[in-house]
Amino acid sequence: MRANPVERIEINRIIMDELVKGVVAPEALAYFQRVIERMKADGCDAVILGCTEIPLIVSDATSALPTLDSTRLLARSALRRAMSVRS
Repeated sequence: MRANPVERIEINRIIMDELVKGVVAPEALAYFQRVIERMKADGCDAVILGCTEIPLIVSDATSALPTLDSTRLLARSALRRAMSVRS
């Protein structure tokens, strides 16, 4: 399940016009929350935060669904792998 085309346009606008520029508006969080609530109502179990800027405003604390932060997951995996490599 994913955001619909209209939602994706607004999400991309928020990312590029606001979050990338360091603007964290309450309205942006409210929009993400509405999209997540809609997805939850449609049967979604979790939400992937697949852009590095999204976790600036969305987290488990602000989301109606559990979040999967792709950047954090990748960093943890890389660290585990690096720590398991023996010199």
